[in-house]
Amino acid sequence: MELGHVVVLAGGLSYEREVSLRSGRRVADALRALDIPVELRDTDATLLDALATDPPDVVFPVLHGAAGEDGSIRDVLELLGVPYVGARPDACRVAWDKPTAKAVVARAGLSTPASVALPKEIFHDLGAASVLDRIVDRMGLPLMVKPTRGGSALGASVVRDADELPAAMVGCFAYGDTALVERYVEGTEVAVSVIERDGEPYPLPAVEIVAAGGRYDYTARYDAGDTEFVTPARLSPETAERVTAAAVTAHRALGLRDLSRTDLIVDSSGEVHFLEVNVAPGMTETSLLPRAIAAAGLDLSQVCRDLLAQRFT
Repeated sequence: MELGHVVVLAGGLSYEREVSLRSGRRVADALRALDIPVELRDTDATLLDALATDPPDVVFPVLHGAAGEDGSIRDVLELLGVPYVGARPDACRVAWDKPTAKAVVARAGLSTPASVALPKEIFHDLGAASVLDRIVDRMGLPLMVKPTRGGSALGASVVRDADELPAAMVGCFAYGDTALVERYVEGTEVAVSVIERDGEPYPLPAVEIVAAGGRYDYTARYDAGDTEFVTPARLSPETAERVTAAAVTAHRALGLRDLSRTDLIVDSSGEVHFLEVNVAPGMTETSLLPRAIAAAGLDLSQVCRDLLAQRFT
């Protein structure tokens, strides 16, 4: 197998554009280290003509946020007949919508925090104060508020006092029209990445996330030094096995392909709770998938090449 023309897609117009560009550069550099010809491209008006005129062997999408993870760009690649790394469009659409993904993995047997997903129109039509009061009465505190779609913790916040909830909703609606409000689970936050080998999901060691101030927000994710990452996570062997099994279950239940990252919380009793899944994990210097690859004793360049090889026809 000889890859003669690979395109890495990065950038886009989502809120996560800068992170995507950093991820794309790292993937491109990793492949070039193996002397694989790589073209790093943005999703602009020249892309489709370029792909049609000089079709690549494989595309490696490293687009975060809308279009990159909601299946849209993959639909376009399928229209062009261009092979690509990662989940198919339909699976992306299911995983991209957090309430839908939670429902799918719950049917597959995973525990996920109780939640409600409400569009901002509900608060306008029924009265924000009344709706928020009912949420607190029913679900208690603390709560996690986040957009139903999107990543990098943009618009997400923990609410420990009912008085904080209105501001949290405003912050959430700045990044999306529907809010997911779920019961906040205290515990150890871990991320488990899955890569496929010969079509079978292979879980990597869990990465434990210890954010300064307890908030793994956008800054903590992408500014080196703001968060401590422990790999492998400080879990008992039995719990470590459960979190990796949960990630594989989510990967399979959602119909994902090639790679994914599942975010989980392990509570004080050792129960594992599914939070969300990412079909285009970050690949920056502070991202979790590259850390897990290194902890598994694997080489990022080789992993990226193997993912391409699985789609090269």
